[in-house]
Amino acid sequence: MDVLRNLNGYKLLLASASPRRKELLAMLGLEFDICLGKDVDESYPDNIKTDEVAEYLAQKKAEAYVNGLDDNEIVITADTIVVNDGTVLGKPANEIEAKTMLKSLSGHNHKVITGVAITSKLKQVSFSVETHVEFAELDVNEIDEYVSVFKPLDKAGAYGIQEWIGCIGVKNINGSYYNVMGLPLHRLYTELKRF
Repeated sequence: MDVLRNLNGYKLLLASASPRRKELLAMLGLEFDICLGKDVDESYPDNIKTDEVAEYLAQKKAEAYVNGLDDNEIVITADTIVVNDGTVLGKPANEIEAKTMLKSLSGHNHKVITGVAITSKLKQVSFSVETHVEFAELDVNEIDEYVSVFKPLDKAGAYGIQEWIGCIGVKNINGSYYNVMGLPLHRLYTELKRF
């Protein structure tokens, strides 16, 4: 597909090890390469607002790549967080932490925020998209089974909406489904059209 003619002559790069982000970006019909190899410290200042953390981290990831970009390259970086009762939930460190996160989400509403940075040598556009998710009450056996089988240690908030836990646990969603998966496709496409 050649719908983003404004990007003709540019090489699009996705700086993410996430198989979900790779799958999502491919859904836009764009040709891109994966670029990895930069270790980025995902810490953030204590005084930053929770709603700004994901965009801050996406920009921080972009900083690691910008100096190595060629003139015709554009890199996309992203970070997804879950905010539950004002607390940022990133990726769990282990299965115990994953179960604790899921217990805290059970029966509650939370926000999923994905920050994205689109960066070339000369320009950067960054944004974040917020989706509200309502979880049903999950029992301990459901949480244990999910963590044991799906090993969600690479997912913010310890769950993937596209997996079994999303099927049985997500009662309601207000906002972009793809954002919860890790890449807000509509907004990303809109920003790439303008880039």
